Amino acid sequence: MNKKIILVICILFSITIQSQTLKLEEIMKGNTFIGAQPENERWSLDGQKVYFDWNPNNELGTSTYFWKNGLSKPELASPNEAAFSKLEFKKSANPDLYYYIDKGRLFSYVAKSKSSKKLYQQSSPISNLQMGSLPGILYFRQNENLFEFNTNEGSIIQITNFRKGKGEDAATEKVSFLKSQQEELFQFIRDQEALKKWNLAKSKAIKSDFPKPYYYGKNTFGSLKVDPKGNYATFRLIEDSDRKNEKMEVFITADGYNQIENTKEKVSVDNLVATKFGVYNIVKDSVYFVDFSSLSHIQDTPKYLELYEKPKATEKKNKLIVVQEPIYNENGSFTTAEIRSQDNKDRWIVSLNLEKGTFQELDYQHDEAWIGGPGIPSNSFGRGTLGFLADNETVYFQSEETGYSHLYSYNLRSKKKTQLTKGNWEVRNVSLSKDKKSFYLTTNTTHPGNRNFYKLEVANSVLEPILTKDGAHEVSLSPDENTLLVRYSYKNKPWELYVAPNKKNTILNQITSSTSEIFKGYSWREPEVITFKAQDGTPVNARLYKPQTVNANKAAIIFVHGAGYLQNAHNYWSTYHREYMFHNLLVDLGYTVLDIDYRGSDGYGRDFRTGIYRFMGGKDLTDQIDGKKYLVENYGIDASRVGIYGGSYGGFITLMGMLTTPKEFASGAALRSVTDWAHYNHGYTGNILNFPETDPDAYKKSSPIYFANNLEGDLLMLHGMVDDNVEYKDIVRLSQRFIELGKKKWNLSSFPVEAHGFKETYSWVDEYSRILNLFNDTLLKK
Repeated sequence: MNKKIILVICILFSITIQSQTLKLEEIMKGNTFIGAQPENERWSLDGQKVYFDWNPNNELGTSTYFWKNGLSKPELASPNEAAFSKLEFKKSANPDLYYYIDKGRLFSYVAKSKSSKKLYQQSSPISNLQMGSLPGILYFRQNENLFEFNTNEGSIIQITNFRKGKGEDAATEKVSFLKSQQEELFQFIRDQEALKKWNLAKSKAIKSDFPKPYYYGKNTFGSLKVDPKGNYATFRLIEDSDRKNEKMEVFITADGYNQIENTKEKVSVDNLVATKFGVYNIVKDSVYFVDFSSLSHIQDTPKYLELYEKPKATEKKNKLIVVQEPIYNENGSFTTAEIRSQDNKDRWIVSLNLEKGTFQELDYQHDEAWIGGPGIPSNSFGRGTLGFLADNETVYFQSEETGYSHLYSYNLRSKKKTQLTKGNWEVRNVSLSKDKKSFYLTTNTTHPGNRNFYKLEVANSVLEPILTKDGAHEVSLSPDENTLLVRYSYKNKPWELYVAPNKKNTILNQITSSTSEIFKGYSWREPEVITFKAQDGTPVNARLYKPQTVNANKAAIIFVHGAGYLQNAHNYWSTYHREYMFHNLLVDLGYTVLDIDYRGSDGYGRDFRTGIYRFMGGKDLTDQIDGKKYLVENYGIDASRVGIYGGSYGGFITLMGMLTTPKEFASGAALRSVTDWAHYNHGYTGNILNFPETDPDAYKKSSPIYFANNLEGDLLMLHGMVDDNVEYKDIVRLSQRFIELGKKKWNLSSFPVEAHGFKETYSWVDEYSRILNLFNDTLLKK
């Protein structure tokens, strides 16, 4: 009997000590408690210093610091030096001469003397600085037009003349009765009109070398870019359309009056708009558009439409597409571009002949779900990995052709396509060496949850390991490529900066120390990344937080990360750092915590990424249930004492778990949750569920609001009232459903000043206090 009493006292003492060590009021301060980690790291032009943004002294914001060889610790940069370090420099043919834009003004910079010279300044700012293929020629954009700056001669010439509206020639003025009457009655009026037309014809007969105006009407004009030789300018027109934005009310304001803000466009097939890819021939002063109607598969219809109606023998239509800004080789002799269908099921890579306004298809990728993956944005208006190698005739790009995002090359002369990387892993990031003969790649070769760094010679396609230990390496190469600046973290070790020589299996040298003494005073757990089999046989990874056997209370909490396409069961410091610390607190209290990379998560290839197509709350939810089963079978968890929580997409899954599988979870906390996908934004939702007008079944089975009548367990909902991502209206609509259905086991906590990502510590503390109380009240035996 005495031994049992002693054991109980030891358990209570252990929990008390750990609870005192980790307090919600402290850990919910986030980086103020942890220590602000360095970010936005970059090299100086000469490679002698590294700069980064940091806040080691808990000030109101970050400042720029620098480090160089010989310093024992980083030092604060002066305001001017800090601003200069953030500029984007364009290198000229002269290795000592650079150009840059600062606050809309053009400057030159001589590296040897470290001197800047202002070259161009007007009240209208300039942007998009480009280097021409001829020495001393620069191009920039100002007021929606391109200018050529010949630094050799000191001349600046406007080379395009794009204008909004219809123009005088296109104007169709409605002739009033009185005007017609005046012309009919008076010779004087007719003579004046004839003189006006005669003068106009004479003025047009005088040739001018100034570009003729091109009027683009009410369309949206953009993506203006010049080729390296300065012969062609390309641009994109987006058809004018009348689309509605969601509106959000702001309650806590400085002047005491409510404000209304426009936020996002809801998902709709009506958001698909016609675009045109235009070419302006600078020499011939003419505009024409490239016809892409001969692209392969451009008239294919998505298979899901067959579920609603049988294919009709009607005239097929071309898909609406988006052409990205062209990519040129160094001398402008070859031009390539990426094209995406607006339903995001097709991607083409083409070579362009701007002179003729024609194209040749190089590569085609189709996904019946949606195009995406590392280096291949899931946004049809986004641009993926695409560039030229040293020979100026071979392009490189990424593709999920094998099921994983890998690197490929294509020679424009031989028309040979080559896969450069292979395996059941992903190329996460690609950078090309200065000589364009090697790649530096970030991959997850060794484990889906790692970010390794390799060098790949184009000639032999052999991966040379540089940084491969567990964790994540974010690498910036010095200008001479001899040194690496590395931002590295591990599961229980936040991000720090390191430097290392650029060589095989290099060793890191730490240059920052960011974590606070109070953070270092706790023994943070290193969660095990485990793998369990889902019910369909798919391996699923998860972070497992286990209490000591003596502390275990046989209750478990499943955390569901947000975004959907995000990875959290990895080997490096999580963006969910507050949740990571909260999970440590929960384990101190005896809970087991499982953090699952469910179907739809990042890092595991195409099939895993698209596993939620047409059914959110399908496999992504059953993965949570299978994770629960794993805990019950392997760790003695009581199946009746499992809770679930998460934010954003995690909040959505929590709702789907509580409403579509009400027997599985005793309680759930749903933060900033989507309740009806027909009310979410266009780009994200349209990829996964198509469009509510064309695939209503997918939206209905994926939206929690349709299953409100099934609520049985205890549900806590928490939402920011100025959330411009998942509108507060989402949770209000579901609340109204619960009220109408007579449901009682739910609560809503609203946060008047918080958006999608909470900012204020007091809001975090309030939110997670309620979540902790929910689980303590519902999962622990009385």
